[in-house]
Amino acid sequence: MISEPELDGDTSYESTEVLTEERAPRPPGPRRPWLWALGGAVVASAVWGGALYAVQRGEEPGPDLGGYRQVADFCGRAPLKALSGILGKRSVDGTGPEMDDPAVYEASCSMVFGPPESGYSVSVTYTLHRVVDPGPEFAARAEYYGLAMPVDGVGEAAFFDGRGGEGGELKVLDGQVEITISIYQQYGTDADGKPIEMKDPIDLSGIEVPMSQDALALMAALKK
Repeated sequence: MISEPELDGDTSYESTEVLTEERAPRPPGPRRPWLWALGGAVVASAVWGGALYAVQRGEEPGPDLGGYRQVADFCGRAPLKALSGILGKRSVDGTGPEMDDPAVYEASCSMVFGPPESGYSVSVTYTLHRVVDPGPEFAARAEYYGLAMPVDGVGEAAFFDGRGGEGGELKVLDGQVEITISIYQQYGTDADGKPIEMKDPIDLSGIEVPMSQDALALMAALKK
C-alpha cells in the first residue's frame, strides 16, 4: 500500500512516486540545430514565394529601379546628338523588338548616320532588370565581348572597345539598367554589286567621348 508523505513543512522530495506506468514529461531542452536550419529554409522559401507572387502581379518586389521604367517611343528618346555631330545627319530609323516581362524590360533602336548606303549604322539597347542585379556579372560580360577599356563618369561602370577603328561599342551599367551603344561602318554595293567606297572616311579615334555624352543624355531621358 502506498502512503502519503508526511507533512513536516518540507516541500522538497528526494524522488517522486510514480502512480502509473506513464513517464513524467521531460523538461524542454535546447532546440536541435537542424530545426533552426529548417526554420530558416521555410522562411527563405516564404520570402521567395512572396517575391515571385509580387513579380507575377506586376509589382516591384525588391530592387530600386532608380527612376527607370518602360518607355514609349524609345527611338525618340535617343537622338544621339553628339554622334550626329561626328557621323553626319541621322537618316534612317528602325525599331527593334520590345520585351516586356515581369523580370526584365528591353527595347532597342537602330539608325544610320550619313548616307544610307555607305554611312554608319548605330544600334542602341536599353535593358531594365526588374528583379536580378546585373552588377556582379557586368564587368565579366563586358570583358567576354571584348570591351576592355573602362570609361569613367558614365553610370556606375562603363566599358568600350574601338572595334579596330571601324566602329565602336560602349556598354554602361547604372543600377538595374544596362545601356549598349554600337557603331558599325556600312559597306554598301552599287547596281553591279561592287562595294561603294566611303568618301572621306571619318576618323573614329576618340569616338567613346561623344558616345558617352549620348549615353548620359539617354539615361536622363529614360527617367522622365
